[in-house]
Amino acid sequence: MLSGAVVCLALTQILRRPVNRACCASKTWILRLRVGCLRHVGWVERSETHHFSLRNSDGFRYALPILRTCLALAQIKGRTKAINAAFLALTLAAAFVAGFGWAAWRAEILLERSLPVEREVRDLIATGVVAEMPQPVDGGTRFVFALEGLEDEQGNALPEAETPARIALSWYSAMRDGVFQPPPPLAAGERWRLTVRLKRPHGSANPNGFDYEAWLLERGIRATGFVRARSVAMEAAPEGVATPAMLAQRLDGFVAVSIHSPAYAIERLRAAVRERFNTALPEGPYAGILVALVVGDQNAIPSEQWEIFARTGITHLVAISGLHVTMIAMLAGGLVSRLWRRQERLVLALPARRAAVLLGWLAAFFYTLLAGFAVPSQRTLYMLSVAACALWLGHTGKASRTLCLALLIVLLLDPWAVLAPGFWLSFGAVAALFYVSLARLGMRRAAETAEEGAKAARLGRAVFHSVSEWGLAQWSATLGTLPLLLLFFHQFSLVSPLANAVAIPSISFVITPLALVAAMLPDPLSSMLLAFDHTLLSWLMRLIETLAAWPVWRQAAPPWWTMPLALLGLVCLLLPRGVPGRLAGVILLLPVLSSPAPRPPAGTAWLTVLDVGQGLAVAVRTAEHTLLYDAGPRYGLETDAGSRVVVPWLYAEGIGRIDRLIVTHADTDHSGGVASVLAAMPVGEIFSSLDEAIGERCRAGQQWEWDGVRFSILHPDRYPGENLLPDASGKKTRQIADKPNHRSCVLRVENRTGSVLLTSDIEASDEAALLRNHPAALPADVLLVPHHGSRTSSTPAFIAAVGARDAIFPVGYRNPYRHPHPLVLARYADTRTWRSDVDGAISVVLGDEIEIAAWRRQSPRYWHGR
Repeated sequence: MLSGAVVCLALTQILRRPVNRACCASKTWILRLRVGCLRHVGWVERSETHHFSLRNSDGFRYALPILRTCLALAQIKGRTKAINAAFLALTLAAAFVAGFGWAAWRAEILLERSLPVEREVRDLIATGVVAEMPQPVDGGTRFVFALEGLEDEQGNALPEAETPARIALSWYSAMRDGVFQPPPPLAAGERWRLTVRLKRPHGSANPNGFDYEAWLLERGIRATGFVRARSVAMEAAPEGVATPAMLAQRLDGFVAVSIHSPAYAIERLRAAVRERFNTALPEGPYAGILVALVVGDQNAIPSEQWEIFARTGITHLVAISGLHVTMIAMLAGGLVSRLWRRQERLVLALPARRAAVLLGWLAAFFYTLLAGFAVPSQRTLYMLSVAACALWLGHTGKASRTLCLALLIVLLLDPWAVLAPGFWLSFGAVAALFYVSLARLGMRRAAETAEEGAKAARLGRAVFHSVSEWGLAQWSATLGTLPLLLLFFHQFSLVSPLANAVAIPSISFVITPLALVAAMLPDPLSSMLLAFDHTLLSWLMRLIETLAAWPVWRQAAPPWWTMPLALLGLVCLLLPRGVPGRLAGVILLLPVLSSPAPRPPAGTAWLTVLDVGQGLAVAVRTAEHTLLYDAGPRYGLETDAGSRVVVPWLYAEGIGRIDRLIVTHADTDHSGGVASVLAAMPVGEIFSSLDEAIGERCRAGQQWEWDGVRFSILHPDRYPGENLLPDASGKKTRQIADKPNHRSCVLRVENRTGSVLLTSDIEASDEAALLRNHPAALPADVLLVPHHGSRTSSTPAFIAAVGARDAIFPVGYRNPYRHPHPLVLARYADTRTWRSDVDGAISVVLGDEIEIAAWRRQSPRYWHGR
């Protein structure tokens, strides 16, 4: 529906002029073409395995009669303003409905070939081609695999409807003869036969969080998984017996006969360029940036450098954005124009302007291919294509119409582009620049006409004019994207204008072109140029790292109603000086800049069990305080739930400080994200059961009260090596085992209405100790199920003592431990259960009443669970 709305807005600008005789013929022809195309495709059936037809699509079925009515109105002679208004309204309605139908049809085609649930996490034999440049990851390789066929372990081919077209695989090092063996080298275009384990697309679902499933959908990836080092069949086979179905086997070094062969060749070229850069700069700290600027490999940039770019607002520059593609097209076009004009025969054969347009577009096209044809660069290429066609044909249409036509093309080719923040940021920045330049066009022409004087004076004014124009462009782009940055990322770099003013010309006009030239030159010229380019980049990064120490504006995600007001405010603020009402824009921008973060009233607690995969992170908010109970798992050497999920969620909720952090125990699925949280924001007190010196040890009997909400630690009573403590009966209890799970900090949160019990990873013996030592404190309305539903926990006696009405299972989708265990689920049969792998983030409101809500149920998407 969002795609349909944006298509409607784009056509508003394209068709906003009243219908007159001059344009009636062209618009009538366009309408006839639309009706004819829709009527034609409406009768086209898909293949036998695809039973969906366009004729049955509601969007197209409803759009046809509306377009027919528009066609009839366009042919009426002597039209009045009412007829013109009706024509425009009906055309926009048809565009909206057709846009919705187009997106729904594309989604149906993509979702139809999905991996069945019963095939998940089972050995399958996949035959296909490495479709993209493989990416090195911690302990292995990650790559996209274009499936040609999928078989079960017995070699039976799965139907096409059960075979996704593209899957994402990870191939990790395997233990052989006591030594970890890395996976074999992979290259795009190779055909392999692999034993894999797959699962349907699934990602964490949290408020204001990254939608991984939507990202996979846009890329056409319908399953994820890993390559099995040893299949079940291999383990069951007699010693020394193996079949090709059991082993990874390279079938073809390069698939030369395929419609995708050119794409595979380009991917190989990208990999070769990346390897050349890494070889030429083995110790270069910023070599990954040069790789990202040329081939779009953003994984080459370390996480600490990404943090610097985010704090200075230049992230868009180190990814291959529309700015780089545009600058390459401008440089190539300008160079061709200058050289072309010097050759009379060339000018006579083809005007220099057309030659510059053609070769500038070709440069942008090849750069986009080299960059992996990423979605941001695709959008820019489509926009440049519209502008190039207009210049080639000699049309000087309005810039706004060119922008809207490019917007329409993007949505037709990629209906899911509206889900990406980059879509709104790129088009928003360009729209702001167009708006500012057009608003000042008349004033600039008048100034140029009246300008007279000495040559030196004109030169000085020209320099001043260029600097002021550059500053105006920076101001416009920065201000125009400010509300969007706060909406999507909940922060804004205060030094962004200064950092961009230095980084944009340096990276776009110097560093990136030099890196591209180095990629085309042979050695040793390539290595010498890369070393020089890396030196220039090092000088720039010193300045950027200095600017990164400046503060960053952070606030809660603004409410939706502040965005229209902010848009009106930008329209006012970006008007030329002297226009009345400009300062009214400041007032209209205040709501988006100062919306207070929601907080619970006194006596109420908001608990949010974040969806972090197989791990735990719970945030508890009262009227004036925030507590974080664990920080989620570690995903890799450089990534964890703290930086990916917890900290972004805290910023989106307007939380800039944690009053108390409880690290329940040392297992990395609970403590893996702690370091990222501590590095991102101030933390008051820390309670933990870790042996390392990290705050105060949590211990039974610790209590405090915040804003009418009471907190109590119930476990552990003691730690290994301490003196034995008496239990409730006065008897000495035995020494506890030195295992992290037995140290888990158990927290009770209660107000005058109800209570929640957070149990972390306690096991059966710890539950028995709680029943002995704190039986009166166990009853609760909501229970965070111990140890993710492991069969070593949740004894019947403990469940009965708690007597919770709701039980929450914090588990990862298809986790390797198979939590929660079916026996444990059966014990909670009389309790309403919630699961983070199914429900996403789960929120509990502990107020006058207890309310529980799940994020996936509150914000359902048609691609979730598909």
